[in-house]
Amino acid sequence: MSSGLVTSRRNRRTPYTECVESLGVSGFSIVNHTLLPKSFARSVEEDYWHLKEHVQLWDVGCQRQVELRGPDAALLAQKMTPRDLSAMTPGQCYYTPVIDNHAGLLNDPVLLKRASDWFWFSIADSDLLLWAEALALGMNLDVEVREPDVWPLAVQGPRAEDLVARVFGDGVRSVRYFSFLECDFHSRQLVVARSGYSKQGGYEIYLDDSALGITLWDTLWEAGADLQVAPGCPNLIERIEAGLLSYGNEMTRENNPLEINLDRFCHLEGEIDYIGRSALEAIAAQGPSQRMRGLLIDGTPCPPCGKPWPVLVGDIKVGQVTSAIWSPAFRQNVGLSLIDKDHWNPGTPVTVLLPDGHELGAVITSLPFTVSSSTP
Repeated sequence: MSSGLVTSRRNRRTPYTECVESLGVSGFSIVNHTLLPKSFARSVEEDYWHLKEHVQLWDVGCQRQVELRGPDAALLAQKMTPRDLSAMTPGQCYYTPVIDNHAGLLNDPVLLKRASDWFWFSIADSDLLLWAEALALGMNLDVEVREPDVWPLAVQGPRAEDLVARVFGDGVRSVRYFSFLECDFHSRQLVVARSGYSKQGGYEIYLDDSALGITLWDTLWEAGADLQVAPGCPNLIERIEAGLLSYGNEMTRENNPLEINLDRFCHLEGEIDYIGRSALEAIAAQGPSQRMRGLLIDGTPCPPCGKPWPVLVGDIKVGQVTSAIWSPAFRQNVGLSLIDKDHWNPGTPVTVLLPDGHELGAVITSLPFTVSSSTP
């Protein structure tokens, strides 16, 4: 592979890897011990405009599933997240922060409720399977915890609905955001969810038979020939503009959900019992010491943010940039940063220190970025 990445059974291929290789993938990352395509022939900016105007297929098989199934599946799912799951019904998807006993963020998956006793956590990059299994064993719960043979494939962009409807039928057009249908494909019932790691609209198809991976990809690819379908991957410009956070980049176990603006997904009134509740309630009572904010950064297109860049007010460090890139829409660099409480108000001027020693002026903004964000 041109990326130079040496793979082994520890770095798993997906059912779609052969497809993206044939279409010229030029780089991979590793998420959940699995290959994630990161680039193709287009530049990041060219890919950004294509994603916003057409439709793309993304190999996101790295979004592994942690399956809970059995009489105590709902109990274990609720123990794992501060989000209230009591009103969740089969066919719904919930964004669910998962925390430890200190309220440290272990993952921020999408939870799919397949049935009253059957759940999938579609996870970001951490070994959540081990945490779930340990809780089940420690609490002596009647639940099976496993990683099933399920491989998500994302269809993203404004023409995604047309493409998915051609393959799975017009019923997918009525699927609400963060809900799913089960659709027939080669004698299997696949979960087709209106979701995805972009704000351009789209679906995630949960293939539950890896042997059908190439068939699923080729079927969608051929159906999208007149829609300018292209291979793609999560786009850094689009995700920063949309305020979409990346576990391991913007937040880790050292952070709590309130710091990264997930308050609305945390039940803090005491009726719901979950791991880390007392710790999270104590943080809420005092208030978080930092918050995730956007940054509009001056200057020419910035370099890649391979390691955090200090954010300064005078000589005092008040935060760090975790992701940044030039935005063609805002004609400025845009970034994401955890900012200390006394400086997190939108409009606050700060300085960003680059690795080469250059200092760039910047201003704090709310998320997601909007047209008003760049208005003086």
